[in-house]
Amino acid sequence: MRTPKHFAGLNEIQIGLLRMFDRKIPDDEVLEIKRVLVKHLSEKLFQEVDRITLEKEISEKDYKMLESEDVRTKSKNSDE
Repeated sequence: MRTPKHFAGLNEIQIGLLRMFDRKIPDDEVLEIKRVLVKHLSEKLFQEVDRITLEKEISEKDYKMLESEDVRTKSKNSDE
């Protein structure tokens, strides 16, 4: 299948989604679709965070330490 020029840079899933929604969609349905996508992506994000936390052996103690430290980089021009 040839990809139309205005779809250049999109993958097949993205193109398929654009075609699927190539119609007038009521605002309430748009909101529902956005919620489904956000829920899906947030689940994927939490899975990745959990995987990295286990892989790097990050503990609750590490999180508590970060909460209490100022880990921002100080500006070279800041008053210290």
